[in-house]
Amino acid sequence: MGFTGFGDAAVDFYEGLEADNSRAYWSDHKHLYESHVREPMHALLADLEAEFGPGRIFRPYRDVRFATDKSPYKVQCGATAGPHYVQLSADGVMVAVGYYAMVPGQVARFRAAVDDERHGPVLASIVEDLGRDGFTVAGDRLKTRPRGTDPEHPRLDLLRHRSLYAWCAWPPSEELHAPALAERVATTWRRLDPLGRWLDEHVGVDLDDGAERARRRR
Repeated sequence: MGFTGFGDAAVDFYEGLEADNSRAYWSDHKHLYESHVREPMHALLADLEAEFGPGRIFRPYRDVRFATDKSPYKVQCGATAGPHYVQLSADGVMVAVGYYAMVPGQVARFRAAVDDERHGPVLASIVEDLGRDGFTVAGDRLKTRPRGTDPEHPRLDLLRHRSLYAWCAWPPSEELHAPALAERVATTWRRLDPLGRWLDEHVGVDLDDGAERARRRR
């Protein structure tokens, strides 16, 4: 069955989970997660697979081994298809493209490409265009410049990045529960694709460093 929208209880489920992030709440409401969130997310990814590749949904359980916050469940359902990301939460839908985290080998390739006078200006133009279109460009960044970098480098702001992605979000509305949401996600991913393609070409996956985990928005 194709994507028909997220279930009517999807937002309420996450609002409740934010208020009571407990195993008791999860146990009592897991059926809502399965039918109103997870199953529609599977259908959405299936509808988009032909264009964007196979997707996968992140586990709903948080890794709390080294976290101060011991809440056991994520308050969003996130999924990826390559560098493309989509997320459902109580705040609505968030869509992004990019590398949410980069391992050292990727960071080195990223900075080399940004510094390159052929490839760096292309990324700068992509980022500028996305910002002009209302997307938020974000990522983990150094507070200072990378060691040895000219303080007057024309792309110093980009060189500070240790990850890079662009995103936008839509608050809850009737669109959330309609089939047309799939096309809106697809249209947004297409607009963000120049960033994903640049990263794929110049940074790419470093399997030795476990970078499959790094090609995520969240």
